[in-house]
Order: sequence, then structure tokens, then C-alpha cells
Amino acid sequence: MVDFCINGGGMVGAALALGLAQQQFRVAVIEPYLPEPFNPEKGPDLRVSAISEASVTLLKALGAWDHIAAMRVKPYTGLSVWDDPAHRTDFTAQSIDMPQLGFFVENRLLQLGCHHALKQFDNVELITGQTVQDIHLTNTAKVSLSNGRTIEAKWLVGADGANSQVRKAAGIGTTGWQYAQQAMGITIKMENAVEPVTWQQFTSSGPKAFLPMFDNFASLVWYDSPDELKRIKSLKASQLESEILKTFPDELTRNGNRFSVIDKAIFPLTRSHANHYVKGCCALVGDAAHTINPLAGQGVNLGFKDVETFLSVCTEFKPFGSDNALSLTDKVFSQRLISNYEKPRKRDNLVMMTAMDGFYTLFSNDVAPIKWIRNQLLSVAQRIEPAKQEVLKYAIGLR
Repeated sequence: MVDFCINGGGMVGAALALGLAQQQFRVAVIEPYLPEPFNPEKGPDLRVSAISEASVTLLKALGAWDHIAAMRVKPYTGLSVWDDPAHRTDFTAQSIDMPQLGFFVENRLLQLGCHHALKQFDNVELITGQTVQDIHLTNTAKVSLSNGRTIEAKWLVGADGANSQVRKAAGIGTTGWQYAQQAMGITIKMENAVEPVTWQQFTSSGPKAFLPMFDNFASLVWYDSPDELKRIKSLKASQLESEILKTFPDELTRNGNRFSVIDKAIFPLTRSHANHYVKGCCALVGDAAHTINPLAGQGVNLGFKDVETFLSVCTEFKPFGSDNALSLTDKVFSQRLISNYEKPRKRDNLVMMTAMDGFYTLFSNDVAPIKWIRNQLLSVAQRIEPAKQEVLKYAIGLR
């Protein structure tokens, strides 16, 4: 029997496995599909995350960041937001005495970095190429795999995404909805070097965002209706480039920096929140517990905060057989997870979800009074430096 079985070895699941391994627990990680190995000759992936300074601190503590940084990351030092270009707010790392605001990193590389770090632990078993066929829950969990093997664990952790098998097996319901809009991720290559600044312009049809990446690559995010994005996705590369030039702000091609389209894909936008993060011998982390509007790129950062908080609860509990160990199967551990993990993380995640939805509603319409209010807010925010610094520190996880 293992202490923890983690279903899902993605970014969040692998990070949690690292932390539990450091605490000397016996861990099994089920990840059917390992990420493709890193190849520096290949272009970037479509799925990219904005990693906050707080998340970098966690990944360094887990021993994963050096592996990630050795592949490729893009630090960014500026963040700009506007509706009307005359009313914009510009945030800089220099304003809060930081070398950068965070990093843009391909999701696959975050996962690979965590998996590289896991290789040093002999108390972690990574199970690949197998899928979960059945989950039987009593005081402990029994997980049946497609090869006929059964894993028994004191705790089963769902790090298996928005359609979590663990959440369903535990009978944990969710609240949420599908947003009316979708998002298209578009990888582009610029002719000249890309500045380390990310920006987002709000329009009535949805935000248009620019994310700098390594070398001359960048990622565009185009929010719009499903029908419009379906039309755009069907265009040839040259036609899509023309549509981008018409739709995105002039900031994209400032100083004559032309671009070409490399890849594109459409992603649905869903808000979902589990009614419980802990039930019986099951716990949820990351997208299994919550999915959020990706407007501010907070999704994986919230997942890493889940990991950090979960691990803080585990520090006073030790593997079976240790001296003065509090048992993982004791009610005390379950109660601590609920009070010190579920309650604070559920509260904070709900606040972030609500804030992003409110922000989206405020900035994605053309109602004249609301448009006037938001432009005034941006103008005031630009002028009041202390308030702007506090907002920025919160956004990058320093508050």
C-alpha cells in the first residue's frame, strides 16, 4: 500500500508528487500519456502558461525549476492593459523592484521539468501507458488499471483535470458553466526580436492578448464567439495573418515587425468549481477542483497554490512506521486537510473566479456608461503608483 496515489501526472500532479516525495511518503503517480521529450530544434507548443513568481518559488523548492529553465522559458518585465489606447495601464517589474514579473513557459516543459526531478526519488513509482478502469473507495482507495493491476492507497488524489475520474468516483459535484466565448491560441514567429512585455486589449467581441515567447516566437490569444473562431480557424495562413492585422492592435507590428502564423487551435472556456476538495480518502487539486476563465493566466498558478497548501498540511504527518507519526488514515489528517487545505483554497479560488468574471464583464462590452467607467479606472490606475504596485504584487502572487 502506498501513502498517496495521484491520478494525473501533469504539471500540478507531478509537482504534488515531488513535494510528497521530499516528505518521504510512498507515492504512485498514474499518467497514461507522458509528454514528448524536449527537442530544442522544434518550435513552441500551443499551450503556454504565465508562471508567477510565487509559482517559480515553489518549483525551485521542489527541485524542478532548474530543469525547466534549462529547456526554455521567457521572462517578462512588463504588462499592459487597455481598451481605448488613450486609457491604458502599464505595469513594470522595475516598479516593484523585481527582475521580472514572471515567465511564459510551455505547459509540456513544466511537466517535463517536474518529471525530471522525480527521477531522483525511489519512493515514487510513475505508472505510464495504463489507464484507470475502476476506483473502489472505502477507508482506503483501490485503483484498478487497464493491465489488471490494482493499486491500494491511503489517499487518492485527483490531479486528473476538468473531467476528473477521482472526483466522479468520490461523488463530488460541481457548479459552473460553459462561457459563451471560446479562445483561439495562435503561435506566431516575428521577424525581429520580441520584447519581454505582454499586453491585452479589450474589445466588445472579447480580449486580444500577446504573450512573448523564446527567440522570436510569440503566442496570440483571440477570444470570440465559437462561430467566428471556427471561421477564422478554417482560413489559410496568409488569410489568417490578414485577419490578425485587422483585429489586433498596432502594438503587434510596432516598428514594422512582421510575423507569420505557425500553428493554431481553439480551446473551450469553462468555469467549474468542485463542491468539496476533500471527501473520504480522496482529495482534489488543480483543474480537478477548479477551472477558471484564463483571462489573467491564473489557472496553473492556482493549481500550484493548491500544491503548496496541501504540502503544508502534510508536513506534520509522516509515513507509516516513522517515530511519532500521525497516521494518514486517522481522522485528524482528514480534518486538517478540510480546515487547512480545502477551506482556504476553496475560498481563495472562488474569489479569483469571481474577480475574473467581473473583470471580463466590465471590459467586454460596448455599453457607454460602463465603457466610460472602465476607461476612468484605467486612467486612474495608471496615475496612482502605490495602488498599481499593490495590484501588480497580488497578480504575480506576492500578496
